[in-house]
Amino acid sequence: MTDFSIRDNDDHAGGRDPADRPAHPADLAATLNRLPPPQALWDLLAQDPDRQAEIFSRLTALTQAELARLMSPTDLAAIFARMDADDRADLFNLLSGDRQQNMADHLSADQRADLLRLASHREGTAGAIMTSDFAVLEPEMTVREALAELRRAAPDRETIYRSYVLDDAGRLIGSIRLHALILADEDTRIGQIMDPSPVSVSTDTDQEEVARLIAHYDILAIPVTDERGRLAGIVTHDDATDAMQAATTEDFQRISTVMPFTQNMREAGIGVLYSRRVVWLALLIFGNLFSGAGIAYFEEMILAYVSLVFFLPLLIDSSGNAGSQSATLMVRALATGDVALADWRRLILRELAVATALGLTLALVVFPIGAMRGGVEIALTVGLTMLIVVIIGSVVGMSLPFLLSRLRLDPATASGPLVTTISDGVGVLIYFSVATAILQG
Repeated sequence: MTDFSIRDNDDHAGGRDPADRPAHPADLAATLNRLPPPQALWDLLAQDPDRQAEIFSRLTALTQAELARLMSPTDLAAIFARMDADDRADLFNLLSGDRQQNMADHLSADQRADLLRLASHREGTAGAIMTSDFAVLEPEMTVREALAELRRAAPDRETIYRSYVLDDAGRLIGSIRLHALILADEDTRIGQIMDPSPVSVSTDTDQEEVARLIAHYDILAIPVTDERGRLAGIVTHDDATDAMQAATTEDFQRISTVMPFTQNMREAGIGVLYSRRVVWLALLIFGNLFSGAGIAYFEEMILAYVSLVFFLPLLIDSSGNAGSQSATLMVRALATGDVALADWRRLILRELAVATALGLTLALVVFPIGAMRGGVEIALTVGLTMLIVVIIGSVVGMSLPFLLSRLRLDPATASGPLVTTISDGVGVLIYFSVATAILQG
């Protein structure tokens, strides 16, 4: 069995017994994620039941699914019943139909109803990451009664630093911090000192927006309400951070035109990595055919002025690089909410100014090189082309994320190879068109 212990050097230095103490569940879970499933299961079941649930909740989804498949129904049910409500719902969605029914049968009626409600929400929404383990108070309670209620409920709640005040219909009407309760007079009514307008989201709010609001308002959790305004759950900052990390990973994958996958790079198999990359690579081949067709169309021009070929990679790469820069900046700005679709007109004008300055700068860099390689006419061709392709590449790179967002597609798809492919094809046509006008005009 793996040795799940760590040595506390600070305790040893202070003269205390340096005996090994149990590792943190997060460290233990990280170790289990790297072990073969049979060994990981053996080490997990060697822990005490409460610790098993805490460790299991921190495993990756793939490791959870593998261990659940190997685990006996009794062992899995014991872990399942001890998990937090939101973690339990995530595991429930990983199980097969028969296993789901078996796990639900081991819960109380209230727990079962809560599980099915949490597990029913669409992936990517606040409802999919919220928990029902929150503290509830009534507006007519006194501070003394509220503190007594929190002491009673605390062991089963994920957080009590902020409690939520509900009316008789379960609608969210306020919230109050534990700090405020401690400082208030014991006979004060909760309704008198609560925040009557807490920030909240609906069950179908996008997870990225939830994480943005938590960061913007610097709060530990945000309440989630249903269509009737009733409190359905809360999203804690750690779950929001996990969701944002997953969304950022997905954006990076799309930026590289890789179809998103949930496994990490260590866990992903050859088949997954192949299938997620081959589609866009194959599609981009057809995009690159336009570049080849453009070169073929201007074959006579190329034969007459062979020095033009020297600058071709430089020009189309500059266009693609400028476009990728613009697209990446815009994708990130859209994701964080810094810009909205309504900002397009103002941003396109600014991008034109920036791209013109960049294009002129790069044109001045390549002009003397063109003069040395082929004379003034070649230098003019290369310099003017550089100015045009940088402007077009930048505008395309900035505009595509807006266009995809308006079409309700992921704007991250516009970055990287897609922008480069478009810029390459357009750059070839512009280069040789400019060359024809200057050299044969």
